[in-house]
Amino acid sequence: MSAATNLTELQDQIRSRYGDLSKRLQQVAEYVLDNTNSIAFDTVAVIAKQADVPPSTLIRFANAFGFTGFNEMKQLFRRNLVEETASYTDRARLFKELEGNHTPPERPEDILQEFARANAQAMQQLATQTSPEKLQQAVDILANADNIYLIGLRRSFSVASYLTYALRHLERRAFLIDGLGGMFKEQLSMIGPNDAVISVSFTPYAQETVELSEIVSQVGAKQIVMTDSQISPLASFSDVCFIVKEAQVDAFRSQSASLCLAQTLAVSLAYKQGETKGESKSTTATR
Repeated sequence: MSAATNLTELQDQIRSRYGDLSKRLQQVAEYVLDNTNSIAFDTVAVIAKQADVPPSTLIRFANAFGFTGFNEMKQLFRRNLVEETASYTDRARLFKELEGNHTPPERPEDILQEFARANAQAMQQLATQTSPEKLQQAVDILANADNIYLIGLRRSFSVASYLTYALRHLERRAFLIDGLGGMFKEQLSMIGPNDAVISVSFTPYAQETVELSEIVSQVGAKQIVMTDSQISPLASFSDVCFIVKEAQVDAFRSQSASLCLAQTLAVSLAYKQGETKGESKSTTATR
């Protein structure tokens, strides 16, 4: 089986396969599910002692879930711990504690260089791995939609906000679903099968975005999704799914690739609308 890409996915796999594991591996499974902070912070030797198993059992457990070693699996716990820390100051401190001897860049010029390098790689990956057919399909969906709804919460909000701004400048009926006053469902209440929705969410996925995507699927509106994994909970609802791997510098993820894709869709739609208007004028002139 392929290794999980986030902690929630791993925990679901452990629970679903628990009954098929050996007694020793079940012992590890119980400890892993109940002691997420220990897995993130402690060494393999300490974890093995606390779980009352040999270190080799931890390696076998990690291998059973598609990881090459236990330390590779530990990274999911570390990443989740950092991402759940809302304060950026606390996040930077926590990352330094988790990394031990590794010293992250702290001078502004070093941080700039790291982000510039990482973003360049992410943008190149986006350009080479994004399917031209998917891009065209997404633009066609937007061009044919009566209304376009944008959903992006927390760190994805900036991407959804930009798309709303850009689509309004294209004179499209674009509506940002921000849940003001807790009215997520009310803001989507008028959606119909001839509409389109762009949903943006990255791990840890916003539960509200997942719930709204399910509602949209029941209505029959077309869905374009920007996410970070083929097994993202949003992927199953999508008509077009873009997998975007953002740059990350230590504990902080960028948004450059997502915004690049958003701008690509908006500008491509602008050109498509321009061509359509040009064809309409040409047809009228020949009559």
